[in-house]
Amino acid sequence: MKVFVFDLLPYGQNVEHLKVDGELPHPLPKRHFDPKVAVQTYGEHLDAWEELDKLGFDGVGFNEHHTSPYGLMNSPNLMAASAAQRTKNLKLLIYGNLLPIHQPLRLAEELSMLDCLSNGRLISGFARGIPREYNVHNIPLADSRARFEEAFEIVKKAWVEESFTHKGKFWTYNDVSIWPRPVQQPHPPIWVPVTGSQESIEWAARNNIPITPGAGSPGLREDVIRYFAKCLAASGHRITPGHIKLNLTAYVADSKAQAVKEAGPYALYFNRTLFSHGNTTETNVNRQGGYVTEHASDYVRPENRRAAARLREDFRNMTMDDVARQAETMPWGTPDEVTERIIAAADHAGADTVILNLNRGAMPQEMFLEQIRRMARDVLPALQAHQVMRVPAAEDGL
Repeated sequence: MKVFVFDLLPYGQNVEHLKVDGELPHPLPKRHFDPKVAVQTYGEHLDAWEELDKLGFDGVGFNEHHTSPYGLMNSPNLMAASAAQRTKNLKLLIYGNLLPIHQPLRLAEELSMLDCLSNGRLISGFARGIPREYNVHNIPLADSRARFEEAFEIVKKAWVEESFTHKGKFWTYNDVSIWPRPVQQPHPPIWVPVTGSQESIEWAARNNIPITPGAGSPGLREDVIRYFAKCLAASGHRITPGHIKLNLTAYVADSKAQAVKEAGPYALYFNRTLFSHGNTTETNVNRQGGYVTEHASDYVRPENRRAAARLREDFRNMTMDDVARQAETMPWGTPDEVTERIIAAADHAGADTVILNLNRGAMPQEMFLEQIRRMARDVLPALQAHQVMRVPAAEDGL
């Protein structure tokens, strides 16, 4: 099993004190931004990624978000380029570039450059983004999926065709041949995160692209995988562990209680302050804006509909008691428990790769590095030795 660490790269200084009526204002004005904090934040995370490389992790994941201390990776490509020069073996997972809000030919060129700069270590994730990004970039939410699918076709054409012409709804290019080309042929691996939308699952299946399934609950994840397997089969493919990349939050400590005590405050800060700053998480609200269709959750079992609804209060009203209760079933605790729970989750989902969140809420650097080192010493060898051979969550749905 492959083990990646996903790093949101949040602004390194706590901004909870800036809340107004329980919410962090958006936009958050310039006067609250300290460039010295940003400089330190970037430097510390690059150091952490170098540590991941030295200690034998398989990859590091970046994402793209805008106008928020939630994450300072407005350009994950810049971060991956920096990481490429600080690491030797680590796979660079961009999870992912937000196709609908960018010029796709430019993305195809930058990603080709990254694959060359890293000597073929790029994994190119593509995502739609969240409503905040569309508001900032003046892109209609209702155009999101069509722009995503067209941009994806352009990037693939740019990578694999000798030269290409494209005449579409949003972009037109005539007789283009990009230089450089990716090291990995015909193109770098492509992964797609899926939070639960039926249309995203169907699109990934048609294109035979691995997914990170379902945020919110194990039950919702089961539903996503089961539906994904059906859609893959309908497109002539059979689901394998290579199709599933599992995202988990982990914390290694001497006990469960210590894990909750140490990591709990940062989990609260992430959920109550950073997560979806300036953004709408609720599925019903996003449906009204055209970002989500009326049928996006039709495949979800009734008992998992609340997780698919992504209600704001489930994040914003969280307490330490909630954290402790959730931690009972999470890979938080002793090395043995963390190892067992990660392997059990990967086996249940049928995932050949786990993507671990080790720093969800702007932890101090030494705390983050200590998690990397403890994970590498006490958990990583067992995870990497484990093989996932089947996708049981899908078997009863085929």
